[in-house]
Amino acid sequence: MLHTLAIANYRSIRELTLSLAPLNVVVGANGVGKSSLYRALRLLSDAASGRLIGSLAAEGGLASTLWAGPEKISRAMLEGRQPVQGGPRQRPVSLRLGFGSDDLGYAIDLGLPQVGRSAFALDPEIKREGVWVGPLLRRSALTVDRDRRCVRVRGEAHEWIDVTTQIPSYESVLTHVADPRAAPELLMLRDRVRSWRFYDHFRTDAQAAARRPQVGTRTPVLAHDGSDLAAALQTTREVGDAEAVDQAIADAFPGAEIMVSSEDGMFRVSMQQPGMLRPLSAAELSDGTLRYLMWTAALLTPRPPELMVLNEPETSLHADLLPALARLIARAAAHSQVWVVTHSRALAEALAVAPDCSLIELEKELGQTRVVGQDLLNTPRWEWPSR
Repeated sequence: MLHTLAIANYRSIRELTLSLAPLNVVVGANGVGKSSLYRALRLLSDAASGRLIGSLAAEGGLASTLWAGPEKISRAMLEGRQPVQGGPRQRPVSLRLGFGSDDLGYAIDLGLPQVGRSAFALDPEIKREGVWVGPLLRRSALTVDRDRRCVRVRGEAHEWIDVTTQIPSYESVLTHVADPRAAPELLMLRDRVRSWRFYDHFRTDAQAAARRPQVGTRTPVLAHDGSDLAAALQTTREVGDAEAVDQAIADAFPGAEIMVSSEDGMFRVSMQQPGMLRPLSAAELSDGTLRYLMWTAALLTPRPPELMVLNEPETSLHADLLPALARLIARAAAHSQVWVVTHSRALAEALAVAPDCSLIELEKELGQTRVVGQDLLNTPRWEWPSR
């Protein structure tokens, strides 16, 4: 489980360190930085899949994603006695992301390339990366150290061994140096981070694939857009918890029953509701009903990930469905660490009563994202690898 998430100089996040629980619910007004937290987790996942630089480019490049406020915010600025203003930069440009888990920690530091060395002058470079044992970085716990193009790992006698001096500046050690003999912790960490699952865009429009028959194959993990809904539900019924699926549907739609039919290998999902003479096909279901079926398939997966991240799961759902959705999410948190970003106070309050739930409320102060009630005394400890 992730115990700590640390972010620095990313969008509205100047410096933020969060303590995490098995179930984490992020709430706050529009524009306070909820999406920035979500995107930071996506960037960490992209680092393990070789897509980090491309993802930053899709956001407008490093210059567009960096903290746009002053490098330092004085007490006078916070108290309104002095206008917010910048000054000469004292530190190099740096976007930093990291996390600490039960047994391993990881951090990455991105900066600008040297001028004139390449036509790709807007591509950020990875300046520093580190992997360590335990949730908090200590010099003695560091097992993998990347300084620009040089990577070294700890040997069996705890000595440093140079692995490569030619790692490209745009590739992470998680993808470039995953040697099961020289650095087994890198391979383990890479596979873990790659297993993180993100759901933020279930398609329910008239042309959505979930509304049409689909070729059925065993599907223990629902696709990010929900396109293989029928196959995912049937897979859970056959190799997962069929009773939990039926309970989730009955919880949200009393007396209703979902069915998955197969004809010539094409799977179709439909729902029989009380008072109806025939079941309604997926094409006939409302957006909210179809989306709840997708959340049922996603959260009751027979192959739970280490981390599942849900972005605005309340979208299209009527308020009456939120308690049932909250119970589904809480059930999933018993098998996976779950991160929920929501605008719905009702959903947040329903989740807050679940065991081991951390309610993270965000606000902005002089443009920077901060956690309501967090100060120096209750901020988790965190150390960044130095350049």
